Amino acid sequence: MTQEIVFDVTVIGAGPAGLAAALAADREGAKVLLIEREARLGGILKQCIHDGFGLVRFGEKLSGPEYAQRFTEPLSKSNIAVWTLSFVSEIQIDQQESVLTVITRDGIKRVHTRSLIFATGCRERTSRQIGVQGRHCAGVLTAGSAQYYTNILGKLPTKRCVILGSGDIGLIMARRLTLEGAEVLGVYEAKPTPSGLTRNISQCLWDFSIPLYTSKTVTRVFGDARLSAVEVASVDSCMCPIAGTEEMIPCDALILSVGLIPENELAESIGVPIDSKTKGAVVDERNETLLRGIFACGNALHVNDLVDYVSESGEIAGKAAANHTRKSRGLVPVECDCSLLYVVPQRIDRKSEQMERVFFFRSLQDLDHATLTVTKCGETLFTKTYAHLRPPEMVRLSIVLSSEQLSGCEALRFHLEETKHE
Repeated sequence: MTQEIVFDVTVIGAGPAGLAAALAADREGAKVLLIEREARLGGILKQCIHDGFGLVRFGEKLSGPEYAQRFTEPLSKSNIAVWTLSFVSEIQIDQQESVLTVITRDGIKRVHTRSLIFATGCRERTSRQIGVQGRHCAGVLTAGSAQYYTNILGKLPTKRCVILGSGDIGLIMARRLTLEGAEVLGVYEAKPTPSGLTRNISQCLWDFSIPLYTSKTVTRVFGDARLSAVEVASVDSCMCPIAGTEEMIPCDALILSVGLIPENELAESIGVPIDSKTKGAVVDERNETLLRGIFACGNALHVNDLVDYVSESGEIAGKAAANHTRKSRGLVPVECDCSLLYVVPQRIDRKSEQMERVFFFRSLQDLDHATLTVTKCGETLFTKTYAHLRPPEMVRLSIVLSSEQLSGCEALRFHLEETKHE
């Protein structure tokens, strides 16, 4: 017989966003359930033994497990119900609640919840998703998988490797594998500029004399049971391989760091609208989606480069979910032109009593001395100048916008423009 259980707030995913969301909701007095499909809490933080976490939030350098412990310790002293090794198989929603079918170690349970938070994180792109040709033999793996083998299982997955993509996980693994005795032949990036944080490029590549090749990509892999070589080629401005530039590199592993995709299959299954730019849900400043009572946060909302912002996102969603009511919203679209990759949130509520609105954005390209302008109906509401902007480095922006300023507003528009430095 299926067990029926009722909660105020249910959080799916117990990574940094889910942990923060559950704790925030609990502090507001809500009855909270936290569902995690793995045996241990913490998400990807469990395998991130390098430091650099918590600089914004705690003002100190923490490893991934240390950062996670800052949340799991208070969780153990809270009233939050935690279900590990549990999987949500189906969600049904109506105007008053969501009903989740959850497969647990104790059998199938049906959870009735007033508010639902998706904190499902993101996944890595694979070689098939980027069109690498050749037989996909052993030795072709994502940077996250290489990190799991090395840091959790204690197994070195390569002795001589090529890394494709200069995302932060790839850069960190270039250093990690080098420290463990592997030879990293180079990091290859199809874009003309690296995709990782500046500090990781410096600390993980330059400090260890690992070469970085931009405007180059891996086009083919070779090997039967095990990878034996990769073919790399230069690419043009459209990132298409240039004939005649191919080069063969003998190696036993190709490690991929070619981007992350928010995991939103569950959210999409109930009709949550998804932003084509972020691949995450469309939300307001409280991280509530366009479906009432449904929230999204962390890397499921958009891929962050700092875990501190992931936790902040979770806290916003958790607090809002605990205090959620069904009163109407006056949603104003937040738009950006081609000078930005995206802006989150994509809506703001003109009826909200909250005046401080926190936005996150990324520039489309590297810009020096750029000015951000926020307008409504041609009227400038806010401007700010930045000394330097890079697409890999997300920007947090706080703007105070009153209900009066938003009255009659059809949309908020964000624009970046490079200005001459005198």
